[in-house]
Amino acid sequence: MANAGAIRIGLTGGIGSGKSTVATLLQDLGATVIDTDRIARELTRPNGAAVEAIATEFGSSMIDHEGALDRSRMRAVVFSDVPARRRLEAILHPMIAAETERQAVAATAPVAIFDVPLLVESGRWTQLVRQVWVVDCHETTQVARVMMRSGWDEHSVLSVMAQQATRSQRRAHADTVIHNDGIGLPELSDHVHKLWLSCLPAGAFATQPHDRIS
Repeated sequence: MANAGAIRIGLTGGIGSGKSTVATLLQDLGATVIDTDRIARELTRPNGAAVEAIATEFGSSMIDHEGALDRSRMRAVVFSDVPARRRLEAILHPMIAAETERQAVAATAPVAIFDVPLLVESGRWTQLVRQVWVVDCHETTQVARVMMRSGWDEHSVLSVMAQQATRSQRRAHADTVIHNDGIGLPELSDHVHKLWLSCLPAGAFATQPHDRIS
């Protein structure tokens, strides 16, 4: 049965903050996680719902040989051209919004987590969720993590970070800050578990994480 009354929590954090790890922990605990990045990837995969509109707006050179958005080429364009980024957002954001709402209404869990990297930057998301949880760490930690996992150079990581809200801007919108600096997965898991228990509606059943580390 769908649960249109699920508690809606926005989860955000800068690149390399560990937001995806927190989202996975919450999903293991029983939350429905609605990942806007994943939705965007689905929309721009080969023959995805947004591909034709993107090709019309930006030209066929932005579509790769498999019929998907050429993400690296588009990234280079929108990072250096704010009007171009706004044009891309005008195509994607309404589609993403419609799909996130569809998934939220279909959720059977007592809590729906909206995993939104640019939650603070977009403005609209803070009006759609009951609470905002921000995963936070030092900028040097962000850079090191992304360089290690993605093989990017420091300049590339800093360029992405420059397009995102600052730590202080995100924390200013936070109902809860999840500190993810200088701790390991067990400590992070414990903290997330406590938050999960605190946000559950009365009478909801709190599941245990599938791979809980104690």
